[in-house]
Amino acid sequence: MNIRSLETAVFLCSYRYCKPTNYRITMEKTCTEVWKNCLQIIKDNIPTQSFKTWFEPISALKLEGKVLTIQVPSLFFYEWLEEHYVGLLRKTVKKQLGDEGRLEYNIVVDKSSNTGSPYTTNMPSNGNGAEAKIQSMPIPVSINKDIKNPFIIPGLKKLNVDPQLNSNYTFENYIEGDCNRLARSAGYAVAAKPGGTSFNPLMIYGGVGLGKTHLAQAIGNEIKRNMPDKLVIYVSCEKFCQQFVDSLKNNTINDFVNFYQAMDVIIMDDVHNFAGKEKTQDIFFHIFNHLHQSGKQVILSSDKAPKDLAGLEERLLSRFKWGLSADLQIPDFETRIAILKKKMYADGIELPSEVVEYVAHNIDNNVRELEGAMVSLLAQSTLNKKDIDLALAKQMLKNFIKNTSKEISMEYIQKLVCEYFEVPVDMVKSQTRKREIVQARQISMYLSKSHTKSSLKTIGAFFGGRDHSTVIYACQTVEDLIDTDKKFKGYVHDIQKKLKMS
Repeated sequence: MNIRSLETAVFLCSYRYCKPTNYRITMEKTCTEVWKNCLQIIKDNIPTQSFKTWFEPISALKLEGKVLTIQVPSLFFYEWLEEHYVGLLRKTVKKQLGDEGRLEYNIVVDKSSNTGSPYTTNMPSNGNGAEAKIQSMPIPVSINKDIKNPFIIPGLKKLNVDPQLNSNYTFENYIEGDCNRLARSAGYAVAAKPGGTSFNPLMIYGGVGLGKTHLAQAIGNEIKRNMPDKLVIYVSCEKFCQQFVDSLKNNTINDFVNFYQAMDVIIMDDVHNFAGKEKTQDIFFHIFNHLHQSGKQVILSSDKAPKDLAGLEERLLSRFKWGLSADLQIPDFETRIAILKKKMYADGIELPSEVVEYVAHNIDNNVRELEGAMVSLLAQSTLNKKDIDLALAKQMLKNFIKNTSKEISMEYIQKLVCEYFEVPVDMVKSQTRKREIVQARQISMYLSKSHTKSSLKTIGAFFGGRDHSTVIYACQTVEDLIDTDKKFKGYVHDIQKKLKMS
């Protein structure tokens, strides 16, 4: 063997020895890395908002061989992903893990576990195979046509039932925000497949004027638009109770029950009004059972979550908890702005941005009041042919806005500044020299001097017992920074704008 052959042999030996080790090192990926790579692909193929809503809350849990397990926050997430993104998920997982790559879900079922860790369950993805297989159920016996089906009420399907829906309540004019995203998405899913999802019943709950009725009726309108043959009925709890009493008086209780049992979709508003009405609860319990067992959709609304409802029978409450309970929260500032702009667009009118911001800033707990305030402004603008400015808006909306003419206090300024910089209120009055606290304190002193009639001594005493020279120094510092620091100037301008809106 010559020298060249010997070198070749040594090289091949070294290659055979090293290759498996290097290969193993490069291919050992963590579940986090795999899922991160999947997210990069998914992000490029779906809208940004959809990605934030459906994929950012997901976390990678484990990677065992070719099986990647991801944790989703609810059964709702699992069903939505499997319904809308199963193909995309299958392709991305296989791209990262090869043709044998599979996806499993770890679903958070109950967060209120005594152990501290939530109760979860594992579910496979339907997209792991090449295509999802449609299974047919065999029919064991043939039913003679002469045999009458006791579960079908003759003639009822031929009824032309008025759904009692308001046509103005649609998904198109229901503004989406963080406050209602879950409920709205669930409503869409129910409208697409009434009775065919796990959100049955769908319980929508929240405070007064947050859009429960609007969303519930939007679901009904969407179903009627896409499936006109479906029997949909919207009824308030009070109306249902009244109808039940009338049926007892007229001895038509069977007709009453049969009518509601014949519906494909029943939308019951304000179910908390069932409290104390035992017989009405009993009749609705049986109607609910029939509809649910028949694969029909039940949509409910309430001012409280099912667990907080008082005066209702436990068996009825337990059924309210079967499906999905989605809450509607108070809309944030951006969502309130969007609601107002939607209203303005629909009515074909424009208002100054400062007026819109003033209304959105001050009416912050009720969408109904928000829209009512806008109607008042629109009426003023139309009937009196006046341009609405900030001064006129303040005058017009004094019945909607509490304490509009109140004097700005140091307490309010301090609270506003602390909320803006996200620092604790009590820290501003402390002796700490942390930069963010000192900044908040100095701005609070500066604004207190500008917007209140308090003396320097009073201001100093309020902000932790400091003397008037400290207040003078703080005010001078703020003025200097406004002149020299563009970012700091923006901070002060934003807070002053909020004070102006007060």
